Amino acid sequence: MEQRVEAIREWKDGESITALSEVYGVSRKTIYKWIEREASQGTAGLEDRSRAPLNSPQKLSEAMVERIIEARQRWGWGPRKLLVKLAASMPKEKLPAASTVAELLRSKGLSHARNRRLRTPAYPQPFAAVEQANQTWCADFKGWFQTADGTRCDPLTITDAHSRYLLCCQIAAKTNTQHVEALFDAAFREYGMPQVIHTDNGSPFASRAPGGLSRLSMRWVRLGIVAERSRPSSPQDNGRHERMHRTLKQDTLQPPASNPKRQQDAFHVWRKQYNEERPHESLAYRTPSVCYENSPRPFPRRVPEVQYDAGLFVRKVSASGDLNWKGERFFVSEVFDGQMLGLKPNHDRYFEVFYGPISIGWFDTFQYQFQRREPKQLQKERETKA
Repeated sequence: MEQRVEAIREWKDGESITALSEVYGVSRKTIYKWIEREASQGTAGLEDRSRAPLNSPQKLSEAMVERIIEARQRWGWGPRKLLVKLAASMPKEKLPAASTVAELLRSKGLSHARNRRLRTPAYPQPFAAVEQANQTWCADFKGWFQTADGTRCDPLTITDAHSRYLLCCQIAAKTNTQHVEALFDAAFREYGMPQVIHTDNGSPFASRAPGGLSRLSMRWVRLGIVAERSRPSSPQDNGRHERMHRTLKQDTLQPPASNPKRQQDAFHVWRKQYNEERPHESLAYRTPSVCYENSPRPFPRRVPEVQYDAGLFVRKVSASGDLNWKGERFFVSEVFDGQMLGLKPNHDRYFEVFYGPISIGWFDTFQYQFQRREPKQLQKERETKA
């Protein structure tokens, strides 16, 4: 503002337009505009003006604003669903974009931005090819249901991906680590251990901890089993198992039994039929029991501790999830309470942190901080070398 007033004063003192435009770093047209505004409106005409258009053809009408707010208050839906509903009731009206509706709802205090959720990290390795029995087991909970007496049931199912053999179909007393671990241990004792267990990203198979590890999957790692996870929201990654669930539902839950005991009895009968009587097209119409054999890897009496190579620094995680490094503590995750982590020194500042063979993040020795993602400095150095 002061520069504009000064430019007008110098022009009135005889300075040329060309010289003023060079001194103030603006075009000659801008100088003329300042002179015109000052002449018609005085010094106040040199104030900054809004750049918003005087007329906006895209501006929502008052009637449309009222309809959107009314629909939001009635159904509480998001912009896209509201537009579907409005389109049905206002077929001849030109409706705004979903982003416009979202902005309107935010301006009226009817919505707010969501905080980003901390999700289970994506599984970083390619899925194991299944070529023989016990190479990969698939596990999941069949969606919960209620028996006729109102009791909730959560059946845990485990299949061998190669032979389709149904190893377990058991209603879990609870879906926590302790009870699910006991069901897996029973399967290990009876059939031996697989090389890989494929699950979804739900609890207790995975968690939002570094590496997506849970206490259950960490136990599998100590047993030498790869804890493989589907991609988020991708049930097709466990398609064989999901297809078995559909058959299980059709044959045993239409409708559910009168109580959990009778429902479990029905599961036992169906499991025997599924394994020994029902031919599978993918098995050349053989039964799973013909194609399955127990694993040569026996379940040990005692679960071993995780092992590390000689080149790593090994530290024990405290109950609060901290690691001690040269007298200083830094937080990793409480899920590793009591576990041993390995720190691999492959940089003068950053150590890669491992749980067994699984990389879970990086330790910054300058700032004493743990981070899940590879530091940008290391990414740039790796790209430069490549």
